[in-house]
Amino acid sequence: MSIPAPMAMLAELTHRCPLSCPYCSNPVELTRKEAELTTGDWLDAFRQAAELGVLQLHLSGGEPVSRRDLPELVAGARAAGLYTNLITSGIGLGEARLDALEAAGLDHVQLSLQGTDAAMADRIGGYRGGFDRKMQVAGWMKERGIPMTLNTVLHRQNLHQLPRAIEMAQEMGARRIEVAVVQFHGWALPNRAALMPTRAQSDEATRIVTEARARLKGKLVLDYVPADYHTEKPKRCMGGWGMVGLNITPEGTVLPCHAAETIPHLRFETIRETPLRDIWYDSAAFNAYRGDAWMQEPCRSCDLKKVDFGGCRCQAMALAGDPAATDPVCRKSPLHAEIQSCAEEVATSATADFSYRMM
Repeated sequence: MSIPAPMAMLAELTHRCPLSCPYCSNPVELTRKEAELTTGDWLDAFRQAAELGVLQLHLSGGEPVSRRDLPELVAGARAAGLYTNLITSGIGLGEARLDALEAAGLDHVQLSLQGTDAAMADRIGGYRGGFDRKMQVAGWMKERGIPMTLNTVLHRQNLHQLPRAIEMAQEMGARRIEVAVVQFHGWALPNRAALMPTRAQSDEATRIVTEARARLKGKLVLDYVPADYHTEKPKRCMGGWGMVGLNITPEGTVLPCHAAETIPHLRFETIRETPLRDIWYDSAAFNAYRGDAWMQEPCRSCDLKKVDFGGCRCQAMALAGDPAATDPVCRKSPLHAEIQSCAEEVATSATADFSYRMM
């Protein structure tokens, strides 16, 4: 099997974050500041990534602005020839810091939005005043002409705000909006009762996105991650395991996807121990679910196996207890009806309170 070079890398610079979002996809056990990669470690990782063939670098967290060396990291990534995208809540990002990042060569910013008004956004993020700061940051970026994507995570309690979120993306001058219905990994899993959308909400979100795409074609790009548990087809997770991109955690563990450490039998190597090229091409973990030799039925004989790759391996682990199983959101999975029934039961039950994550 021919293994392509990766196109993108997600650098999780830190798990530190001022927000306490109940849908946070970071691991339940977070990396402490003292265990994070150093500036030099990250700069070396960026050079290795560029040599490997990576084109796009996504600087994420937690909140990457928590790293004082962020401008230096952006400059180093630019020197390595990487396109840099900062994924941020905006909190902690002042005008002087934004100017320093732009001067260092920052190409793009992805700004998160927890809700379309202060009451909703601050309740979900667990940070009073967070919404107002986001609006300030969005204004600063518009003034400077910094390319921006607005990212909004939607769930049972804020899906009704989707039309307004699309309007806000236009008002901010964003080039795209990522409409992501919550994925149940990390801290989102224990908050499932508070976050699970109903099927009616899911169908309405799909309708709104479809209409907006037609109406705003050429003006605003809409990326859409639909509600997993109410669909008939699994998503093409990460474009295939170990085929398009990779992640590096704050302490240097290299992963084929954000939630891969939830698969207990896999051992993931760190960039402190092993060159990135060797991890990408030769490590057992990255090769575990490449191609289709690992597939069970019904995936093995499915006509769509080279389209969706059997769905999400981490979701199969979470819902079926076997990462090689067909993703249970697929209609061909023997667990499909059970998962959909359970999801609707959870979504129509009394709304639970959020359990906020803390660093």
